[in-house]
Amino acid sequence: MAFSSSGSLGRRPSPRRTGVAAALVMAGAALAGCGGGSPADPDRGRDAKNITLTITRNAIEGGKNTEEAEWISRTVIPGFVAAQKAKGVTAKVTFRGQGVDDEAYKTRLALDLKSRSGADIMDVDGIWVGEFAQAGYLRPLADVVGPPADAWEGWSKIPGSVQRLASFEGRRYGIPPATDGRVLFFNKKLFAQAGLPGNWQPRSWQDILTAARALKKVPGVTPVQLDAGTAMGEATSMQGALPLLAGAGAEIYSGGKWTGGGPAVQQVLGLYAQVYGPEGLGDPKLQQEAKGRDKSFEEFAAGKIGILAEGDYFWRDVLNPRSGVAKMRTRDQDVGYALIPAVSPGRGVRGQSFVSMSGGAVTTLNPNTRYPQQAFELLAFMNSAAMTRARTAGTPEITSRTDVNKQILAGDPFLTFVSEKVLPVTSYRPGLTVYPQVSTALQEATAAVVSGASPQEAAARYAGKLEGIVGGAANVAAR
Repeated sequence: MAFSSSGSLGRRPSPRRTGVAAALVMAGAALAGCGGGSPADPDRGRDAKNITLTITRNAIEGGKNTEEAEWISRTVIPGFVAAQKAKGVTAKVTFRGQGVDDEAYKTRLALDLKSRSGADIMDVDGIWVGEFAQAGYLRPLADVVGPPADAWEGWSKIPGSVQRLASFEGRRYGIPPATDGRVLFFNKKLFAQAGLPGNWQPRSWQDILTAARALKKVPGVTPVQLDAGTAMGEATSMQGALPLLAGAGAEIYSGGKWTGGGPAVQQVLGLYAQVYGPEGLGDPKLQQEAKGRDKSFEEFAAGKIGILAEGDYFWRDVLNPRSGVAKMRTRDQDVGYALIPAVSPGRGVRGQSFVSMSGGAVTTLNPNTRYPQQAFELLAFMNSAAMTRARTAGTPEITSRTDVNKQILAGDPFLTFVSEKVLPVTSYRPGLTVYPQVSTALQEATAAVVSGASPQEAAARYAGKLEGIVGGAANVAAR
């Protein structure tokens, strides 16, 4: 499964998300007008000997995410049909592939679920789970399926931190097939010139600044690149502001409230001020250019940036010596990676010393399926160890299953590092309708600091906008 910088369904987030969210709200209202809710019995169709099931995903053979489409059509479906036949059940499973923009795909799913139709099994971006749940389109697996949902053996192979990708208000809505993680990449050659260790692992934000000041002495080098501003879009939130916020001990949404302009946000903006302030540890122009992020990739690959906060796709795709958009022939020798530290040891979210952010897709069930038990069997089959290995054949990725990762990532030290060290400390964005607006407000706060505003000024402006977005101060916590 392909994942983007933000962890969406293989593609970067769309600016049209707000419009689609509005459509969801309208659709939700329409559903409520039809009576809402679902009295569905988890055991309906349990004993059927002839069943029909449909899978949909934003993938199509010969087009978008073709490998996914081929895997479903040529491996998953034949395997599941054979397994059902062995039990005396005749199963007809159809793949309804799509190859459209993510927002168009999302709208299609919403309309299907609104009319209580659509595929039995579908992929949604993890950040959509809360929206769909609040609209009444998705229900917790345990409600749709009953006890088998919580008894699935696969849960023991998926870390709790990764299960949060498919959860909303503490309940599971689907299974996450894969995920990703954010780290600090650094150039070992530049570190050597600056007298820094090749096995660098900062323990605090001060350690990052200390390394950046040493790199500043190397001619022609931008010491550190930390995405900021609105031109970087969601990358600013996912690669910069949100992991730093976790490092300051807060998440953007927690306990039913949004994080306002209190100490945690001010600490985050304070680090931006130190990086892009008078010391010149970062390049503020990169944050303002429409192609600034792409340029930062090129400069890192060319040995002109010392430290860069990015997702694992930066290693897999961007710097890939064979197929990357900024190929780095010496990637494996010259690029180091480190966990993102909390502001100081033990002061990160959940008392952690290291933090990260992750995203990814979730495979879920249509609560209106005629065959909830069989649909869950198919969902579990798709996410079994054997099917997960088959899906990743030839395209290494970080799956959600630790047992599979140990096998397929054995020859890839970096992805093993992300799987074993990053995922246990990661966090996820809240899948709520207003999140994109909150994210933009946070991006604007970083832009203000890069442009010279003080962290306190930028935090105050952010707090004001936030209250307007989320419905007032009662929904905000100044942590």
